[in-house]
Amino acid sequence: MMDHGRFAYSPITTRPPIRWPNGAYAAVWVSPNVEHFHFDEPFPGGRSSAPDVPSYAVRDYGNRVAVWRMMKTLDRYGIRASVMLNAEVCKYEPGIIREGTNLGWEWLGHGLTNSRPLAGMDAETEEQTIMETLSIIEESSGTRPKGWLGPGLQETSRTPELLKKAGIKYVADWTNDDQPYVMSTAHGDLYSIPYTMELNDKRMFERLGMPGRDFTQMITDQFDTLYAEGADSGRVMCIALHPYLTGVPYRIKYLDEALAYINRHEHV
Repeated sequence: MMDHGRFAYSPITTRPPIRWPNGAYAAVWVSPNVEHFHFDEPFPGGRSSAPDVPSYAVRDYGNRVAVWRMMKTLDRYGIRASVMLNAEVCKYEPGIIREGTNLGWEWLGHGLTNSRPLAGMDAETEEQTIMETLSIIEESSGTRPKGWLGPGLQETSRTPELLKKAGIKYVADWTNDDQPYVMSTAHGDLYSIPYTMELNDKRMFERLGMPGRDFTQMITDQFDTLYAEGADSGRVMCIALHPYLTGVPYRIKYLDEALAYINRHEHV
């Protein structure tokens, strides 16, 4: 099959206008990826053998130190994070779940661990992974996730069916729009909510070596465009973060500056 068959092509200029609540032009969501990695497995882009202590340690810093710094920054602006959560964080770093729940953070399913993407799994293992992820997060946080982002944004051809079957309402893997849209599955409609590979600190800091100040400029420039367009029809803007990258001492102020800028606008 040459096409996925889940949605038809839809140019944004021909759609009915979207109106967000309270007359907002842009729906901005801040999405920290809070993840757990296996110490005894190789890391993508790291050494081919395990243990890879340097790769493990920088990520562990995110859960031990940086996520708490990020919590403080988001709370300063009254922002409830929409967290892409590896369910194993509930077991190994439960303090994050307790404090995030106290702050009103929303937990999205993000697999059991980022050491195990869905791609390459057989059907039974994939369904079991999805169900186990949602059950663990529900048990730990008191709320069953409504959203999903695959580890590494990876899916199989059956993932949307399995997500909808498990009760998921929206998925963020498909980064192909500035507005939500409906995806068809055998179990009913599943919404695609715009995530981002552009305003994503993993790509900008880890892969491209971008300075923190430039990331702030990217966020504010993207916001300006979507805010202006959203006056005619609402737009969605995601800021995708990883605590071990943005939450380090020399970068956190640049997130603060970007959020302060967005927060000065009325229609958000």
